Amino acid sequence: MFDLPDSWVWDFWFADDGTRYHLFFLYASRALHDPDARHHRASIGHAVSDDLVSWTRVADALVRGDAPAFDELATWTGSVVRHPDGRWFMFYTGARLESGGRNVQRIGYAISHDLHTWTKSPDSVLEADGRWYERIDSSQWHDEAFRDPWVFADPDGEGWHMFVTARANEGPVHGRGVVGHAVSDDLETWRLREPLSSPSDAGFGQLEVMQSEIVDGRPVLLFSCLGEHSSPTRRARFPKGAVWAVPSNSLTGPFDVGAAHPIADDELYVGRLVRRRDEEKWLFIAFRHLDDEGRFVGGVTDPRPVAWEGDRLVVG
Repeated sequence: MFDLPDSWVWDFWFADDGTRYHLFFLYASRALHDPDARHHRASIGHAVSDDLVSWTRVADALVRGDAPAFDELATWTGSVVRHPDGRWFMFYTGARLESGGRNVQRIGYAISHDLHTWTKSPDSVLEADGRWYERIDSSQWHDEAFRDPWVFADPDGEGWHMFVTARANEGPVHGRGVVGHAVSDDLETWRLREPLSSPSDAGFGQLEVMQSEIVDGRPVLLFSCLGEHSSPTRRARFPKGAVWAVPSNSLTGPFDVGAAHPIADDELYVGRLVRRRDEEKWLFIAFRHLDDEGRFVGGVTDPRPVAWEGDRLVVG
């Protein structure tokens, strides 16, 4: 379990250097008093562990840039992969207030040789494209959702894929959340593609913090969505939101988001799948979302096993 007594901790992601596990996480000071204010004060912290249970905090990874940087408001959720030449790439969300104070999100990256000292690329590498994705000039949503990059190597060895939390430019307001998609040959130059899912009346306003993995031989997509950002039928069952899973035939989709099922209690949010390097089984880690009185909690849980029950991935 990982908590900070003086800060809220929420979204997180992992890297494994072969010796230690690295936890990268969003955090903001509790001196803000209002946990809803944490998003505009988020930095990316860093902790290390030998067992995914006991964590030691080390120096922070990234902080927001100086204006007019694309990440001048905050640095948000991302993922880490290793280039074949040994460099580590951290892809992350940069947020900036534009268009009357509304939040616009773009994707950037930083490079490290040791997972501790990171050097940012000065400019973003991806932003929403109105051919497929909703832009800030739409009145349908409170921000330009284009964040939470999940990057992984192509399963056939042909470059890299990035999934992005994005919204389609058409469809029901609370069902426009789609799997944004981009590809790259070298991790530095990216080409945005059309989404890998479609809007749905039984869907979600946004698919936060996606991850695609093969669990016990079966591909699955994980994401989260708050109740207030879900379609009415989803919101009625999970008013706090939930972590959702979508079985698939491939790591790269396409994905039937309307078939998503919850895999964890609604007290948890942003579920991640991870494996200990000496074990085959997959584990689930999340952050603690809201308590019984609806107050934000924060902090990263201990790992729990996952398994398939028929066509549903469940957490033990």
